[in-house]
Amino acid sequence: MYKKVLFLGLLFTMVDGYTQDKKIKIITEDIPNRIAFYAINENEQDLDVMFTLSGTNFRQSSARPRFIRVPATSKVHMKTIVLMRGKSPSYSYELKVNDSLSTRALVKESEQIKIKPPKQITVYIPDKCEQCDSLVIPLSESKYLFNLIKLDEKPELQEQLQVAFGTETPIDSLNIPIVNLAGKLYTNLITYDLLIEQINKK
Repeated sequence: MYKKVLFLGLLFTMVDGYTQDKKIKIITEDIPNRIAFYAINENEQDLDVMFTLSGTNFRQSSARPRFIRVPATSKVHMKTIVLMRGKSPSYSYELKVNDSLSTRALVKESEQIKIKPPKQITVYIPDKCEQCDSLVIPLSESKYLFNLIKLDEKPELQEQLQVAFGTETPIDSLNIPIVNLAGKLYTNLITYDLLIEQINKK
């Protein structure tokens, strides 16, 4: 259980909630005369989350709090409060997170989000890259954040990579993507499956 006092003052607020090693972020978004609360699940497993809010100078539903399912790598609306006119609200919340999923948990509409991969990913695209789509397209559609750099737009970076590869492998002759995975360069990760296999290696 995690409890933190918050005061209204920012358009966008983010706080972390923890139970054991499971992490849920609560964000707030301002809408006219209201504040909406969302749970962000950056884990790769579904979690049940109970969000209990208390405070002054706002109104909220009197319904009893219950667990809400927050799927893996998703954002789910938890609660919206109505602000009292002319008064500044203050509030605190209690957050309970359970990885033992219950059939009684409320299932709401969720929005998929991007998360950081276990290892940072940067994909360099040579000028004549005929096989890049087999990696870049599924990676763009995946849950992972990554950096994409076109080398024809960054000649100074291409020069640095050329030094790393040596004269035996001219960068401008490559037709495959170059992947920087946690600081190590690869030219054999030409598909998404191969990339994920390498990411998951210890």
